[in-house]
Amino acid sequence: MATSNTAVFLQDEITCEMRDRAYRICRDYLHGAWKLITPHEMVIKQISGGLSNLLYYCALPASNPPKATEPSEVLLRIYGQVHGEDALESVLAESVIFALLSERRLGPRLYGVFPGGRLEQFIPARPLFTRELADPDLSAIIATKMANIHALNVPISKEPCWIWNTMERWLRTSQGFLSQKPQLSMEEDGSLVERLQKIDYRGEMEFLRQVVAKVQSPVVFAHNDMQEGNILLKTGPKPATGNDRIALIDFEYCSYNYRGFDLANHFCEWVYEYKLPVHPYFTVDCDNYPSRQKQVNFIRTYLDTYERTRRGKPAVAQAQAASMGNGVEEPIASMHHNGSSEVPALHSPPSHPAEETLLQEVAAFTPASHLFWALWSIVQSQVSTIPFGYMEYAVTRMEHYFKDKAKLRLDQLTKRKSDAITEEG
Repeated sequence: MATSNTAVFLQDEITCEMRDRAYRICRDYLHGAWKLITPHEMVIKQISGGLSNLLYYCALPASNPPKATEPSEVLLRIYGQVHGEDALESVLAESVIFALLSERRLGPRLYGVFPGGRLEQFIPARPLFTRELADPDLSAIIATKMANIHALNVPISKEPCWIWNTMERWLRTSQGFLSQKPQLSMEEDGSLVERLQKIDYRGEMEFLRQVVAKVQSPVVFAHNDMQEGNILLKTGPKPATGNDRIALIDFEYCSYNYRGFDLANHFCEWVYEYKLPVHPYFTVDCDNYPSRQKQVNFIRTYLDTYERTRRGKPAVAQAQAASMGNGVEEPIASMHHNGSSEVPALHSPPSHPAEETLLQEVAAFTPASHLFWALWSIVQSQVSTIPFGYMEYAVTRMEHYFKDKAKLRLDQLTKRKSDAITEEG
């Protein structure tokens, strides 16, 4: 759950050293009009929101427009301090991933990679509001973008160990906090901490491993954090159309993972709104969880796009979107959001077994999403400077975890390879 916002420029004065460095990078990597201006003429502003990286907006002055294909504005990212072998490996992997997604036009364009950072496309856009995730047209585009990413062949390890390794690492990092009585600040509620300390996280992870083994969800290259803050709606002077209206950002958590996690995690994000201006800075509305019909519509677009992408045919989300507003809303397919202790019956089965299989995967991976971000939130509560109710959020996600876990029927999870995605030669 990253906290992405529309670019907010800081008022801090840019040092001469930073201006000169940024100018040299832009001049050397972008050429064209960038070679004709001086450091003083270049527009540069620092962008807020970077914790591990420093972000700068760099632009040509109005008096020196682009001469050819060079961009008039870019985002300059300077990496923060990198510690340890794993951290360096993560930076290298993210650079490879970013370059590939840029080449496939699934993310911002990449203009240059240099020791210590990179130059990216600056996208005039705003993040979606949570309620917009349910918009039929936008939901179809999101499903299309997710399928396009899942169809990629990325040159990194394809073993689905990222989710388990990440949760194990976060659990180790939180061990002291979870086993000792913490020193609480005035804002923290001791009862929240006590509730989190009573949970056997390793035991819950083992339970999830059993669930995952049952459903055997296909392993794909996944985004793993497709929440509204990482989905941008373009707002530039030239209105984008079709699938280009949406841009995905924040590939920090990209890895090979079970496809069921990516879909389940996205559906969970329909419930959480992160724009509350006061503590705890988020709200929850379980009624916003997508109904069965909305899930099927998303899945149908996803599967169609995935197969078209693998066969080299263009996928058009808008055609699928036309059907997403039709159909009668049906009871919620999974999770706790209808307040019932039983899983609602699927009164009208999907038209294709592949859709039924993926619905089953979503139900199985929904608890995994809750546990994953609960552990993330516990770690962030100890290290992050962003004002956010991390303890409240962790408790909320664990409450939802146990409610959804109680609805899972392991004997009903068919242990078989999914037929929704057929690997070809």
